[in-house]
Amino acid sequence: MYLVTVFGNLLIILAVIQDSHLHTPMYFFLSNLSMVDICFTSTTIPKMLVNIQTQSKAITYAGCITQMCFFIIFSGLDIYLLAVMAYDRFVAICHPLHYTVIMNPRLCGLLLLVSWLTIVSLFFCTVLGVYLSSAGTHSAHSSATASVMYTVVTPMLNPFIYSLRNKDIKRALKRFFGMAAIKGTALRGLRKCQSPKVRRCDSLTRLWK
Repeated sequence: MYLVTVFGNLLIILAVIQDSHLHTPMYFFLSNLSMVDICFTSTTIPKMLVNIQTQSKAITYAGCITQMCFFIIFSGLDIYLLAVMAYDRFVAICHPLHYTVIMNPRLCGLLLLVSWLTIVSLFFCTVLGVYLSSAGTHSAHSSATASVMYTVVTPMLNPFIYSLRNKDIKRALKRFFGMAAIKGTALRGLRKCQSPKVRRCDSLTRLWK
């Protein structure tokens, strides 16, 4: 599930970067959401996989604090990016003629920046709330199940929900893989032509002619 999350979101980022037709506000935010999802899952899942493999639940105090810091930052940023994407779609639907004027590159960058700095400011309030509040009464099993749902399942499904169902993304991915296949075939052909046997065969053919 972790590999599907990482590779699925990486494909979206590469498709948006490679295809100039996708250099629009909507896909700009989608690519940022994919990057945040990769960072979000990478905050906890690798350590969890190591723990499962070693049958150990130990973590250092500094590691725990660092993990919690990035976990809250990326999870909050994920939510704010979804809100920004919702605003982008609102402008596109309700003000289609003014969409390119309203959602200009400056505003897109500003919205992304506002999402970040907001997360940083709310992070400290969240940390204080966690430390000042009393421990919950939930069982360990239900807490673990809930944690897997929002740390693994949701980021894994985001590429399918928000991007891979989109025709433009599918078209960009087909072009991306098509170009990769063409480059691979050309490279193999070049290597084949440069092999001693092929050069010797070409020399004999020219001599025969």
